[in-house]
Amino acid sequence: MAATDPRFMVPESEDASKMKAADKEFITDGGEPLPPDEDQPVAPDQFDPKWETSRWEIWAYYAYYIGNNGLTLFNFAPTAFQNLLSQAAPDPDNPILPFAGSDRTINSIVLLANGISFAIQIVLFLLLGSYADFGNFRPWILIVWSIIAFGIGFGWLGIHDASKWQVATGMYIVGLIAYQMCLTFWTAAFPGLARNTRELRVKAEEYKAGIIGREKYDVADTMQRSRLSNMAFYIQSLGEIVILAVIVGVLFGVDVTASTEANNWGLSVLIAFATGAWTVFAVPWFVLEKRRPGQSVPAGMNIVMVGFWQLYRAFIQIWQLKQSLIYLVGYFLLGDSLNTTVTVIATLQNTLVAYDTLTLTYVFIVGIAAQAIGIYSFWWIQRRFMFTTKTMFNAVMVGIILLDGWGMIGNWTSNFGFKNVWEVWVYQVFYGLFVCPWYSYSQIMISEVTPRGHEFLFFSLFSIIGKTSSFIGPLVSSAIIDATPDGNVSAPFYFLFVLSLLSLLGLWLFLDLDKSRREQDLFLERKEMIKDQREEKEEERRASVIGSSGEKV
Repeated sequence: MAATDPRFMVPESEDASKMKAADKEFITDGGEPLPPDEDQPVAPDQFDPKWETSRWEIWAYYAYYIGNNGLTLFNFAPTAFQNLLSQAAPDPDNPILPFAGSDRTINSIVLLANGISFAIQIVLFLLLGSYADFGNFRPWILIVWSIIAFGIGFGWLGIHDASKWQVATGMYIVGLIAYQMCLTFWTAAFPGLARNTRELRVKAEEYKAGIIGREKYDVADTMQRSRLSNMAFYIQSLGEIVILAVIVGVLFGVDVTASTEANNWGLSVLIAFATGAWTVFAVPWFVLEKRRPGQSVPAGMNIVMVGFWQLYRAFIQIWQLKQSLIYLVGYFLLGDSLNTTVTVIATLQNTLVAYDTLTLTYVFIVGIAAQAIGIYSFWWIQRRFMFTTKTMFNAVMVGIILLDGWGMIGNWTSNFGFKNVWEVWVYQVFYGLFVCPWYSYSQIMISEVTPRGHEFLFFSLFSIIGKTSSFIGPLVSSAIIDATPDGNVSAPFYFLFVLSLLSLLGLWLFLDLDKSRREQDLFLERKEMIKDQREEKEEERRASVIGSSGEKV
């Protein structure tokens, strides 16, 4: 397993250290002599052959994402939920239903349900995320939430009548929670996988020997993390296309075009089928993931105490990681904008295609194909020209700005701005090519600003921030829609465009990943000092207790 504690290194003899220090004067890095260090360089990651990432483990990691592709609880479940709401409304021309103490429009109910779901997720991430970096039980967090997600997915087979829209609301909220928990705790594993690969082990040995410098080691680390994240997304997209193609056959089998009832049933069958695929593809990861140990529990603490201690330290010490904070704020604002933008567009899209299950499936196939091309193109360009993660991320931010601008135009004309069925198809292509890489590169950026060994905590914290933003954005957008005289669903795009623009300017101008790496190194050094001090105090306390009992110390 990759670790950061230099105390795990086997100490060398004084003569061996002197020989290596002398040898390093003649080793070059890109033709430039490396300056002799007072101490032997210690690679940021240390390796145990027992935990080296295998090819089968990587493919099992990819396979889980093929199953957890979002079709179940993130794509079609919201469609089924919104579909039942529209049918339950007494007046089709003015769809209003009582929800949360008020009469609300369908779009307002969907956005409010999203906000409720995200608020609950914040609490869960706070409780679970702080513990996941300790011990070796964290794979069970993913397994348990996956089982809950499977139950919700199959449960939609019993929810296909408008009279059950209240139950559908609960299913929708819990389903979003389970989906996001699974996605976050699966995603947080990729830095550890990348940093235990054979390729990075070789780079660590070269760095230790003085053949390469820290800068080249960090580039290799970045490219390994980018490779795993982007290839997972790319392979998931290809697998999702196959699943959608099978779904088309399933929909013809249940004859979804025959009636409204048949279309409702088709949506439920579709969700259940995709859940079955998720179940099958998840099992290899549950079995093949190596149970790499996390951080050790500090002396004087237990697993219950350490979670709260870790959370407390993260909140008080993250101020030392200024670049991480800059990205945290930008991630909050941009995530808020994008999540809400996608939700608003989805409501417009579902209305334009009249919730037709077959049409939506075709639309998703086009979108996922574009997504596969987009994510692989971004990764190919990064690898070919050795662009930094931030450069690729900046390109994605431009795509988000253009998407919000597209929707904002709908406030000024009835001919453009998600007002036509053809725009649904164009949107899927544009979104897949230029916006979907956000879901990969935003996670790679989190790994760029996360101190080693703290991946699950920081990914949980960023998920909390993302969920907080997703909680605020839908509520603000819902209020904007309700405040307009005619319930204008395009009105939130004014707010979303400004939010995206502010995020782009802040991250583009002020985020520096090189500074972030230096801050992380200092953060880890301080942590080791604190840990050593705690252990010394604990040893003194134990010695004092033993001494006071009259035993030999």
